[in-house]
Amino acid sequence: MFKTLICTRLFRPGIKLLLTYIIVMLKRILPYIKNKYTLTLLAFVVWVSFFDKNDLLSQMELRKEVKKLEGEKNYFVTEIGKNKSDMKELMTNPKNLEKFAREKYLMKKDNEDVFVLVEQKK
Repeated sequence: MFKTLICTRLFRPGIKLLLTYIIVMLKRILPYIKNKYTLTLLAFVVWVSFFDKNDLLSQMELRKEVKKLEGEKNYFVTEIGKNKSDMKELMTNPKNLEKFAREKYLMKKDNEDVFVLVEQKK
């Protein structure tokens, strides 16, 4: 009677119901917690999930890094394809090769002078 009186004064009815529910659930779970195999399995899952070298957080970071590297790989594969086609074009057409050498590497013929004009930024 005294215990019930204290509980009704200290806790609201919803909280009292919640505490009762928690106690009932703990009574249902208690036989499983006492089982040594369940405890071992639970300890193993907790260890692998949080304390191991390859825990869940590490795995998520590694997956993020793999996705980033796959994106970079796709970029470089397309760049390699473009460069191969440019190289094939340069090797088959001497005029394109000469144009490329003059523009990119500022090469010139013996009797020529090269003037490089650079625009100033304002």
